[in-house]
Amino acid sequence: MSRPRSSAVLVALAIGAAFAFTALIALGTWQLYRLQWKLTLIERVEQRVHATPVPAPGPDRWPQVTAETDEYRHVRVTGRFLYGLTTRVLAATELGSGYWLLTPLRTEEGHIVLVNRGFVPSGSREAQGKQGNAESSLLTVTGLLRISEPAGGFLRKNDPAANRWYSRDVQAIAAARGLRDVAPYFIDAEASPDSTDSGAPDRPVAGLTVVTFHNNHLVYAITWYALALMVLGAALWVAREERRMRRTGTANQQSDHKNDRDRGQ
Repeated sequence: MSRPRSSAVLVALAIGAAFAFTALIALGTWQLYRLQWKLTLIERVEQRVHATPVPAPGPDRWPQVTAETDEYRHVRVTGRFLYGLTTRVLAATELGSGYWLLTPLRTEEGHIVLVNRGFVPSGSREAQGKQGNAESSLLTVTGLLRISEPAGGFLRKNDPAANRWYSRDVQAIAAARGLRDVAPYFIDAEASPDSTDSGAPDRPVAGLTVVTFHNNHLVYAITWYALALMVLGAALWVAREERRMRRTGTANQQSDHKNDRDRGQ
């Protein structure tokens, strides 16, 4: 039969269980806070996407542009496309594999905004880099503001020297194309008459922006809370077993004493 644990061991087990329980409850509660934050973010982004287009942030606003305040904002910008400086970025869409065409647009104020004019399939003429060198006529592009993607993509890093691009890294593309005064964001052109570059030497498919957010915080919260309950249940089971063994031990000692007294008589 197992013997009761010493008081020091029980204290150590109690402290460990209390720490684990508290930590797991804190993690679960933190995930609930994250859930509320994510739901608020999703609601805010939905409002931005469907809002009336506003002018894209100019140079005076560039230092304040962040994902939290501006990502997926519905914007418009007027200027001329510089087709000869188009960059092809590897893409995988509902239309298959191919490339995004990121073309600099020189605004009326003189600064540059990179515009993702849309998707072209791998086998197309445009995917081979044959966009031409002409500038477009003055036009207005409407779309969603996106934040630069400097980390690369498809488990590969961008290789500017070889002109291989796996993510839409605005700063790296601007440096590779010798562009100055470039906005720190790019715009995903939407499929609308306002964003159609009339007379362009190619016809990329615009309006393929996917607005999704991973939201597993409720699942994580339930998991942490379930683990906390398991720790609490294990602690209560240990406490019950200790109480049972101590009661059994006390009863056995009393029985032994009684037997000793009986033999002594």
